[in-house]
Amino acid sequence: MKQRVIALGFFDGVHLGHAALLRRTVEEARRRGCSAAVFTFDRLPREVVTGTPCPLINSPADRRDMLQRLYGVDEVLMVPFDHDMMNTEWDAFVTELLVKRYHAVHLVAGEDHRFGRKNGGSPTLLRELCQRLGLGCDIIPEVSIGGTPVRSTYIRRLVELGQVERAMAFLGHPHQLTQTVQHGNRIGRTIGVPTVNLRMPANMLVPSHGVYVTKAVLEDGRAYAAVTNVGVRPTVDDGRGVTVEAWLLDFDGDLYGQSVRVEFFAKLRDEIRFDSLDALKRQIGQDADDTRKYFAENFIIGK
Repeated sequence: MKQRVIALGFFDGVHLGHAALLRRTVEEARRRGCSAAVFTFDRLPREVVTGTPCPLINSPADRRDMLQRLYGVDEVLMVPFDHDMMNTEWDAFVTELLVKRYHAVHLVAGEDHRFGRKNGGSPTLLRELCQRLGLGCDIIPEVSIGGTPVRSTYIRRLVELGQVERAMAFLGHPHQLTQTVQHGNRIGRTIGVPTVNLRMPANMLVPSHGVYVTKAVLEDGRAYAAVTNVGVRPTVDDGRGVTVEAWLLDFDGDLYGQSVRVEFFAKLRDEIRFDSLDALKRQIGQDADDTRKYFAENFIIGK
């Protein structure tokens, strides 16, 4: 039987407010010689409760990646949130699911964590129940930066506004998007700017329309500075549909069908319409220079 220390939460963004919780989980798991796990859901519970779609900072796959890559979590138990889960009483959630099914020996949660039917479970109740069951329990205080609490709702707003540098300060890492490269209209190649095209899921947030300093990480781990446009490409597409296009600087190759992680570091400019493809090409050249300068000054890109 695999025993687990389990962190509880949704972890959208996997931000600095989650960091102490995750580090404590891994620390306790290593001390006990068992698995460090995160229990989370595939979508926000309020989406099921209210019936209203809730766009997320990250896809489930990106959340899983960051939990494991950045914090060393061994397992991510990502469970569908459905009506049965919605109607599970808070104490049954602990005893029947976390303890009996997932063999929890220690639970870690934030001080604002609510769980179970109608959010009936609280950190105080969780701690008391863990005492009765003989489980370890840690409740982690909220984290603030400059007096602003680090919360996913705030970071979502920053991403929506394109304030990716400020978002990075609260995340502790750049906002990331990982998707499979799709075929585009190949106009970029005609002006010497071949891009990779990423299709955004409907329930995912995208930064506000504009051009960004980014890093593109390939499946084999190689990383490249990249100029990434988020928007409707008004010069070449006449505003039809939102796209995410990254031009990997100093890269030559075919990435179609491969997974690419794009990390957003700074916004260079808003998206605008140019009078010609030549004018667009000149501006993209300047964007590339600005991107190289950013990374040269910040020493972030690695191969």
